[in-house]
Amino acid sequence: MNDIENVKELGKVGVLFGGRSAEREVSIMSGTGVLAALRSKGVDAHGFDTGERSLAELAEQQFDRVFIALHGRFGEDGSLQGVLEQLGIPYTGSGVMASAIAMDKIFTKKIWQNHQLTTPAYEVLNAETELRLVPDRLSLPLILKPPHEGSTIGITKVNGYSDMHEAYVLAAQFDDEVLAEQFILGRELTVAILGTGKHAYALPIIEIVAPDGNYDYQNKYFTDDTQYLCPAPLDAGLTAKIQEMCVDAYRAVNCEGWARVDVLLRKFDNEPFLIEINTSPGMTGHSLVPMAARAVGMSYEDLCVTILRSARLKMSKGSKEGNK
Repeated sequence: MNDIENVKELGKVGVLFGGRSAEREVSIMSGTGVLAALRSKGVDAHGFDTGERSLAELAEQQFDRVFIALHGRFGEDGSLQGVLEQLGIPYTGSGVMASAIAMDKIFTKKIWQNHQLTTPAYEVLNAETELRLVPDRLSLPLILKPPHEGSTIGITKVNGYSDMHEAYVLAAQFDDEVLAEQFILGRELTVAILGTGKHAYALPIIEIVAPDGNYDYQNKYFTDDTQYLCPAPLDAGLTAKIQEMCVDAYRAVNCEGWARVDVLLRKFDNEPFLIEINTSPGMTGHSLVPMAARAVGMSYEDLCVTILRSARLKMSKGSKEGNK
């Protein structure tokens, strides 16, 4: 019996989903899918909506491990991971620090730059920033986004000086600081990473071709108009370069278990730029990690079990999963 089939040793499993972030709706879809997949493989899995139930109940549930299917704040940002460390419950994905870093797009970019990994030029904006001067430094068009949100929430492409104020106000609804980023014209790619440390590896690259180039919340989760090309139509050398870059980006932030790295491939010279890293990617019917896994013959259900098997405590020795 192989590791995918032998699931009894995983014990009682909690699937954490929902939460209280702006991505609650997506998280519910992810968690519902993961829960059904694990149960279909014989895992003793139970749903737990952290937006409706107190985290104090987690200890009462006596979970042997949990699958984090939460997105955004209070689930993907290190805060939940800290609670699970305190409770001694092994969990999927990255640890406290890596989760917190990856959730902060500004801090992530600083780390990538320190590792000589290419990411678009940027500025950090706040209420004191002279907004009309920002396009002069970054050039137009540019992107404004809240640095602690995902799923394209609060993002605006700024095409002119007159757009700056409205774009800033939208992003500032979600964060005290706003990230202004150089716009990279080119192809949109994403790379799923599985594993930890030297064992981390990239799945096939996916190219995203959205209607009118607008991969927004609607086109991401609720329409069938977006095209996904997997493997992306790139030559072997460029494919290897991008995959290696994404694994390096993953390791630089000290991610574990799984994540997804988003990349823009500049049109005129095929130079890849790192955009962000998601440490608890979507697992919905439109999500990209399951799509990349299918390209190498791994079903959604087997992917869920593979990720679940990687659950562990990151901050303490002799943790519970060491006996499993």
